[in-house]
Amino acid sequence: MRRHKKLFAMFLSMQNISISINNFVLQWLAEVGTLRYVYASLILALYIITVFLCSLIVYVTWREENLHEPMFIFISSLVLNVMFGSSAFYPKLFVDLMLKCSTISLPGCLFQGFCLQSYASAEIFTFTAMAFDRYLAVGHPLRYPTLMMNVTSLKLILAIWVFVLVTKTVSIILTARLTFCSENIDNVYCEAFSLQRLACDDITFNSIYGSTMTFLMIIGCLLVIIFSYIRTILICTKLSREASQKATQTLVTHVVAFSTFMAGSMFVTFRYRFNTGSLSTTAQTIITLSGITSSLTLNPLIYGIGTQIIRDKIVRNLQKCWENCKYKLCL
Repeated sequence: MRRHKKLFAMFLSMQNISISINNFVLQWLAEVGTLRYVYASLILALYIITVFLCSLIVYVTWREENLHEPMFIFISSLVLNVMFGSSAFYPKLFVDLMLKCSTISLPGCLFQGFCLQSYASAEIFTFTAMAFDRYLAVGHPLRYPTLMMNVTSLKLILAIWVFVLVTKTVSIILTARLTFCSENIDNVYCEAFSLQRLACDDITFNSIYGSTMTFLMIIGCLLVIIFSYIRTILICTKLSREASQKATQTLVTHVVAFSTFMAGSMFVTFRYRFNTGSLSTTAQTIITLSGITSSLTLNPLIYGIGTQIIRDKIVRNLQKCWENCKYKLCL
């Protein structure tokens, strides 16, 4: 009799594992309670603002011929990537909050993790390319048109995305092959490390691959960015006041945007190392959302407002659009 009970318990355990493979529960989303509609409203507002600002920047860059330069191509690539990351995060979260849904399938979880990880990696590589581009523009102004042409910037962006998609595909494949013992994800969205923590299998290889790639990417990019910052600052001290102010303004905008992105990314990366057990579900949810929404929403604002030429072009195009609308209404 006892033997039959043990076999039955093992059967139930196997059934639970099979269920967890196909469906996961976003635990914090399940416990958000009565504040879900407040969060849904904020999420929808943030998504609309982000997409609107990013679209404006891309439209202005594409429309204005004097913005057809490597720096603005990189900015357009950056905000297009923000739109990609936002679309992988905000819409699903909004729908889940409105429908009181807290489950996600394994394919859906892997896909969301792939998109968000690709967004983060492409973002830091693009910031690195932008920093080096500004160093070339300030340090080698006469050779800059040949060192960094528009086609060169496009090739760099293509190389970034090829590398990111290949490495993240490997990461997702390594995660997809795992067997999972639990279905509860302590988050409001999916990413690879959340799934790996639920695995029954040995995840040593996954951890080594993920940690190595993350370490090499962050260290390599930071070295290039810091080198570019230092060289640009040293060169600025030897320039005229007007040229120095212009270069410094561009550098400050880049530093603020990059710092915002890194602060949010580092929090998301090392979130599981923090002891959040004493915090309420509401506090944990707010902290988690702050980590990812900061870079998604603030960076378009920083580049849309902080870069004077883009700001001026946006204002001029909006004024022209408003005048055309008034003219059509008068007719």
